[in-house]
Amino acid sequence: MNLKSPLLLLLLCLGITACSSKSNQDYDLNYDFSQLKQYQIQTPQSVADPLSGGRIETAIDAALMEKGYVKSAEAPQFAATYAIGVQEKPKSSGMSIGLGGGSWGKSGGVGVGTSVGVPLGSSSTKIETIQIDIIDISSNKLIWRGTDKFEFDEGGEDKAEDTQETVKKILANFPPEP
Repeated sequence: MNLKSPLLLLLLCLGITACSSKSNQDYDLNYDFSQLKQYQIQTPQSVADPLSGGRIETAIDAALMEKGYVKSAEAPQFAATYAIGVQEKPKSSGMSIGLGGGSWGKSGGVGVGTSVGVPLGSSSTKIETIQIDIIDISSNKLIWRGTDKFEFDEGGEDKAEDTQETVKKILANFPPEP
């Protein structure tokens, strides 16, 4: 029995799962989303990070317009609003465990080893969670909510791109498919 193949497959699956993120959504099961055509953006009353807030609003506009919705201050059927959460996450210690096998001449062997990496620089990274709410204007009821998150170390261009991609990924699930 070859132990390398199942172990390699398990490690590959864990690596892929760890790198992928799936946005979450919830919505009113009885709402007719096909009636929605025009929207407005409602800026939350308090935004702790105005730079991220502006980026999120721009990304919401782009994603909704790409889906064919029209921004309207006069007769919108729904409003899109958002919330931002940031939390600190300790950086990974870099600990890894390896299993290997091999042969030398007529002898064979199996080895197990561990490795611990020491993070350099900051001992933590930040995770920004973005929540987008879609509200029916006539009833002022929440009809759809989507969330996702991304890691960042500092602001600037990389964070702006991550924000845009995260908003796009969240709104890819809006409107929900019947």
